[in-house]
Amino acid sequence: MFKNTKKLALNYKILRFLLIPTILVSTPFLNNNQDANAGLEFQWEQDSGYRRLKWFQKEKKRNFRNEIYFFFRPSDRKADLLKIELAVPKTFKSKLKTKNISLCKVRIGGFDTRTKCLENIPADIEIKTDESSLRTLNIYPFSPIPSNKDSYAIVLKFFNPKKSGLFQFHSYGQLKGKSVSSYLGSWTIVID
Repeated sequence: MFKNTKKLALNYKILRFLLIPTILVSTPFLNNNQDANAGLEFQWEQDSGYRRLKWFQKEKKRNFRNEIYFFFRPSDRKADLLKIELAVPKTFKSKLKTKNISLCKVRIGGFDTRTKCLENIPADIEIKTDESSLRTLNIYPFSPIPSNKDSYAIVLKFFNPKKSGLFQFHSYGQLKGKSVSSYLGSWTIVID
């Protein structure tokens, strides 16, 4: 009787030795959680002149149709804006067309609301490419963008690039009463 109990305990130990590691190793494969978002943003330049601006994109996968909202909240504008310049990174290889770029007054979405353009702002839009293949979008609103409590956004509609990565867009704006553009802030976009 004592021998059978000893044999049963030994079989139980062997079974536990083989079964528990198998379960522990297979658990990560059963839990397919690939869309984990980190709570931290990578930034190239760590100086105090960098301003992180808020943005929203509908799709972050490669080669998918995307819509990105580059926000200008009231705290991002010190005075009325006469011109906005958006510097597109060289590595962001996607076709931008002026018909798919717009400027609008926006409601920034949150937990219970969606991001939505409330009113289109009429503007002239120009895509410029210089000899170093740096692209800039120059947006000239017909009337200055006021420094009030409303939020505004540049909306880009395009297909995401074929290569994934982090892309940092910079914005410059010509304030009312100034003759040159000054730095407004940057957005870091993620394409998986």
